[in-house]
Amino acid sequence: MNDFVARLRALDSCAVSDAIDASGLSGVAQGLQRLSSDRRIAGRCVTVQLAPDNGVRSPRHLCTAAVEAAGPDDVIVIEHGGRTDAAGWGGILSLAASARGIAGVVIDGAARDIDESRELDLPLFARGGTPSTARRRVVEQDWNIPVTVCGLSVRPGDYVIADGSGVVFIDQSVVADVITKAERIAGRERLMAHAVRNGRPISQVMGADYETMLDKGIA
Repeated sequence: MNDFVARLRALDSCAVSDAIDASGLSGVAQGLQRLSSDRRIAGRCVTVQLAPDNGVRSPRHLCTAAVEAAGPDDVIVIEHGGRTDAAGWGGILSLAASARGIAGVVIDGAARDIDESRELDLPLFARGGTPSTARRRVVEQDWNIPVTVCGLSVRPGDYVIADGSGVVFIDQSVVADVITKAERIAGRERLMAHAVRNGRPISQVMGADYETMLDKGIA
């Protein structure tokens, strides 16, 4: 397993988001929600770019090349322009992704066959579900190229973590620094939780030091 992926899987999206903030970067994909599985996912991005169907037939069904290229350390990340009127992912793709052990799927738009993804325990993060097919509505423009997801630029090989709180992308050029900061933040929060469990007043635990910990470089 990729070491950065392993370290990300020990974190959560909130700690990584705080580390992104502390680094003066952006990476939170606002508007996406978990649709299936309670599992947190982390991995490297294998990207797909979808576009409206203009009548020109694609040589392959959308997302199939990305699925065949991906594995357990990977997350399929799909640019779908925020569309919720047509699915950019479906049940047969979920089955194929599950069979390959792919970590999960993130799509800036709608997916369908959500119940099938739940049955497969395949984590799927999207803007929502729809029964509307992609056929004659959506085609694959390209894959393994830079894409835009919720206004963020995501390149193949960038990193992503997603859980019940949301989705955070990390540029591969800064992943070591961001993960290190996130680990320090998570460590600090574990100490705070321990203090609360041992009876320390929450007003002391979450005092002025907590409010400014990112500014003070504790991260």
